[in-house]
Amino acid sequence: MPADDRPITTPVRLLFADQGTFHSETVQVPLDKLAQHERLLDLLREEPSVTRQMYLDLKRLVAAWVGEAESE
Repeated sequence: MPADDRPITTPVRLLFADQGTFHSETVQVPLDKLAQHERLLDLLREEPSVTRQMYLDLKRLVAAWVGEAESE
């Protein structure tokens, strides 16, 4: 871990559908937790260090992947 005790994170892109409209979000998840879960969805739904920081609307989630944050 870095000197400030924050975990190293990686961006995860989330794609949501809401009444025919799609939008995406980029969130940060702890890199070391990825290997501890068989599927990315399991990490997002079950990992306490992730669920404490965000609510994930699974009914609207279409896709999730590890990748680069969207450049602005």
